[in-house]
Amino acid sequence: MQNIRLIFNQQLITFIYIIFFLSLLTLGSNSLLAESSILPSTSEPTKFVLLSAPKSINDFLEKHIELPEEPFTSDMAQKTFLRRTTIEINELLATRGYFSPVVTIAKKTEKNTEIPEIIVDPGERTRVESVQIEFLGDIVSDKEFQKSITQWRKTWPLKAGKSFRSAKWEEAKAALLSKVTYEKYAAARIVKSEAIVDKENAKATLYVLIDSGPAFYFGELKITGLERYDTEMIENYKPFRTGEPYSKDHIHQFQIALQNIPHFGNVSVNIDSDVDQHAAIPVHVTVTETESQSIAIGGGYSSNNGARAEINYSNHDFLNRTLNFNTLLRLEQKRQTFFTGVNTLPNENNIYYALGASLQRTDIEDLKTVRERVDAARVYQTHNMQWQYSLNWQREKKRPKGAVNQTVKALALDWHFRYHDVDDPVNIRRGHVSEFKMGGGLESILSDQDFLRLYGQQQNWWPIGKRDVIYLRGEAGYTFASSRFGIPQEYLFRAGGLRSVRGYDFLSIGVNEGDAIVGGRVMATGTAEYTHWFMQNWGAAAFVDAGSAADTIKDMDLFLGYGAGIRWRSPAGPLGLDVARGHKTGTIRVHFSMIVNF
Repeated sequence: MQNIRLIFNQQLITFIYIIFFLSLLTLGSNSLLAESSILPSTSEPTKFVLLSAPKSINDFLEKHIELPEEPFTSDMAQKTFLRRTTIEINELLATRGYFSPVVTIAKKTEKNTEIPEIIVDPGERTRVESVQIEFLGDIVSDKEFQKSITQWRKTWPLKAGKSFRSAKWEEAKAALLSKVTYEKYAAARIVKSEAIVDKENAKATLYVLIDSGPAFYFGELKITGLERYDTEMIENYKPFRTGEPYSKDHIHQFQIALQNIPHFGNVSVNIDSDVDQHAAIPVHVTVTETESQSIAIGGGYSSNNGARAEINYSNHDFLNRTLNFNTLLRLEQKRQTFFTGVNTLPNENNIYYALGASLQRTDIEDLKTVRERVDAARVYQTHNMQWQYSLNWQREKKRPKGAVNQTVKALALDWHFRYHDVDDPVNIRRGHVSEFKMGGGLESILSDQDFLRLYGQQQNWWPIGKRDVIYLRGEAGYTFASSRFGIPQEYLFRAGGLRSVRGYDFLSIGVNEGDAIVGGRVMATGTAEYTHWFMQNWGAAAFVDAGSAADTIKDMDLFLGYGAGIRWRSPAGPLGLDVARGHKTGTIRVHFSMIVNF
């Protein structure tokens, strides 16, 4: 054994010597290469024209002016270049607000050679002395727009005293015209704009005259591209009525609504701003129909329910009556769902109807449930609001570990209201979402006992600086009943996990029943989260969650969770990886949610 160790040690020493020797060779060769690479860099490239300007504009000029890299072929070529460059410098400086520059040509001796030097004195930067914004057309006598005109003048960016730049001048005019044409005055145009520059005093007087033209009102739809469907289908999605004032926002909402239904692939909605038809401007809608039947396969992962796989069959021309038929099979580690249903398209009052049936099995926190459900719903929906009434009957088999098994039946009438006002539905920085639910059943009408469930949730986003966001969420619910027994879990409350109290397992906060955690009659949770986006698509978040779920308010015990996470803006929305600590248990949990379609 000692011989083996000795041989091994000798081999190790020999190996170290070899490595050391090779390192010396490498360092020597690198130093030689370094010396050879340093030598050329010490000699600066030969210059044939020099440019001298104040630091504030030197980089700008060097970026836009190409100085010669080879000697001039003749004196005439040099003079031509200098003359042309002088003109370019004057034009470039004018875009930056310098209208009286002094550009001189001098000679400078370098290495016994005279080199022409362009010396630039930009002079005083021109500033706005006064601004006059005037209007013509129907907007002048339109009382509804008087406040808007005042606001447009107030928010004009090139105010008196500001530096004048040609690019900013053009941007300001374009932005103002866009505001005027956004509502009602679709044919507005700039009939006169002047920027009078006093070069001697470095002042600019600005004048803009906009002719709003006549007020525009929506007329009939002109639809092209329909083959299988009736025009009434598209008519029902328009967010305006014939005769209402024109609005770009309504055109945008109309296009989004049509794009969101599966019947069409490409959608285009626009108008022709023809002043001769301003009283009833036609709205042109061009659509491309999609195949009526499709099969989608998807998968994903969530720390709430684990891995997921699903298959979805849809037919949006069911029975050749433009009905939407869907069948979904979703398999998750903790929950498995089969659903089939059909719904109508919205009518002219934004109302549609839905019928559905589902079978769901769950196994969460030692509580196994099997639920059979059928429901019918009437839904009123706009681009930012949903108002729903529904009637459902369900039978739930409840199997808590270490406690008595139960079978619960209920016929419940539900009301659901949701309203959102956000800047971007995918990546929200500013806005809020409000949601309220109310539902219950009577023992005298196919339910095992009387109950009434109330629930509300509020979410708010506020931007901080240019990138950061503060997010606050609060939710609370209460079920009025003599006890929790005889009520389906859907109408009771548990907490924990993503979008609840992080740091604790999904639905692990509730009422102990045997070895299982079941729903209680009261719940309240809240979240405060700060996200800093240090790159365009990458950010970091710090958060605090708190809340509880119990059978009575007196039994509620506060559960606190806090931690930090990483955010990534994907095309489908932000994905999050959070590490949270449950204050009550001291355990660390990772919460992750990602969906991948394929």
